[in-house]
Amino acid sequence: MTAAVDLALIDAARRGEPTAIVELLVLCRRDVRRYAQSSCAISDVDDAVQETLLVLSRFVSGLRHPRALSTWLFRVVRRECRRLARTTLRWDPWQEAKVEALVQSRSPHALRLDVAAALESLPPDAREIVVLRDFEELTLREIADQLGLTIPATKSRLHRARELTREYLLAQ
Repeated sequence: MTAAVDLALIDAARRGEPTAIVELLVLCRRDVRRYAQSSCAISDVDDAVQETLLVLSRFVSGLRHPRALSTWLFRVVRRECRRLARTTLRWDPWQEAKVEALVQSRSPHALRLDVAAALESLPPDAREIVVLRDFEELTLREIADQLGLTIPATKSRLHRARELTREYLLAQ
């Protein structure tokens, strides 16, 4: 998305220039809608797009770097789609209520031990990719290069490793 949106425009929107924010909303709308259509129930697409653009207009000033816009924006869309699915369907595919209950019921030290145990339970290749991304904070490109994978394979492996970690934590 940032290739289609000028970095100078994003910087201007981050500074709070109203015309830049409006132009940024117009330019991002198509990509937000396309992503929402692939992530939301069809009845929730319009609401997810509207809420995402509202979040963009309110919080673009907090964006640390212009190149982070697309990643941040897609996370907002995904979060809105999940929220709408939970509300509309009373369905929580990520079991966020269980995760929240787990986090609130455990001390920070106990949570660290639980996460360490979950990581130890992962197969070595899954553990490696989670450590590289979430602890060493490497980019997907850096991880793919280091492991000799394509970026789509890296994303897939990371997603599966995180699912396994979540399953382990929620099974406790």
